[in-house]
Amino acid sequence: MKKKSVAIIGTVGVPANYGGFETLAEHLIEHIGNRYDLHVYCSGKKYAKEERKETYKNAKLHYIPLDANGVQSIPYDTWSILHALFFADVLLILGVSGAWLLPFVKLFTNKKIIISIDGIEWKRNKWNMFAKWYLFWAEGLAVKYSHIDISDNEAIQDYTAQRYSTLSRIIEYGADHTIPSDGHADRSDYPFMANPYAFKVCRIEPENNVHVVLKAFSEMPEYRLVMVGNWNNSEYGRDLKETFKEFPNITILDPIYDQQKLDLIRSNAVLYIHGHSAGGTNPSLVEAMYLGLPIITYGVSYNRVTTENKALYFNTADDLKQIIQASKLADIRKLGLTMGEIAKRRYTWKLIADKYDGLVQEALQAAKKPSVAAASEELSYDELLNLGLSHIKYTEGFYSQR
Repeated sequence: MKKKSVAIIGTVGVPANYGGFETLAEHLIEHIGNRYDLHVYCSGKKYAKEERKETYKNAKLHYIPLDANGVQSIPYDTWSILHALFFADVLLILGVSGAWLLPFVKLFTNKKIIISIDGIEWKRNKWNMFAKWYLFWAEGLAVKYSHIDISDNEAIQDYTAQRYSTLSRIIEYGADHTIPSDGHADRSDYPFMANPYAFKVCRIEPENNVHVVLKAFSEMPEYRLVMVGNWNNSEYGRDLKETFKEFPNITILDPIYDQQKLDLIRSNAVLYIHGHSAGGTNPSLVEAMYLGLPIITYGVSYNRVTTENKALYFNTADDLKQIIQASKLADIRKLGLTMGEIAKRRYTWKLIADKYDGLVQEALQAAKKPSVAAASEELSYDELLNLGLSHIKYTEGFYSQR
């Protein structure tokens, strides 16, 4: 029997070296690539011609000569969707940039559409007003004209249920690709590892509250922070780097794309600081949880759901300072064990890939998209917005006297 063909659209590409969607594509190939004829679209801007492959593991690769992110994501996803219509049975679309095309796909073809809306993207501060408007509009099209839409977090599912009267399917991210390391052979490469430290890795954007975390640690010279990010990509990042680089207890590192090096640094941290205030289930958060790190995270609904409301939560620099200074070593250790248990129960790639497999099978067979209209109509529009957008191993020295 001929395998069904599935096109994965919206990632930078594989082999994965960029972010969450790329890692997802990598593990879908690994875990369900033998069940389907998989095709992955890749950005020709990110893979030099000598690096490009026709196939990767169990997938065929197609290169589009555009960037997969920013404003070029719209033509990039559009081009990918149009190309996939020639052969794919199922379009697995990650993100809503190309959603303007979906009404035509659904009306004029029999292709099945599964789309991950990637959090509430239009709320992100990095977008200008036009981009926010487009993403808001595209999100509606993505949910309305897909056969199945995916939320990566229960809080996002609540939002889509209330706004669109649809039953979104929850699939988070896996984290078991992270590898704990004691770092004994590599400490010379990172001198800061000689002392206990907190850790944070993220894109350097205001919505990730980088300024809040840096301000808190700049006022706590007795506690060390190591932060990794793309500081030079924005004026916001460059200003923060210049402002805080001279603080002796703050180590600022440029992006690290080598998974082994990143795992080395974070698995030897005392705790993990997560400042994201928008989005859904964030890959860097579940990865830190899988490594058994105690989590102090920004207190929005998405992060609370991801950590099952069992982490520590802050909203201001003073909150963060108070939490760190009041925490005891025994409690921090216990919190790390709790975070690790949650991650090993919920955030493994086999579990995630099997969920995607189930959705592909459902999309191929389902005649009608499930609705929750009757329940959603009971809430007002203000209640809808309030529900969905409520933000939007250990070294004793860090807590030596506690």
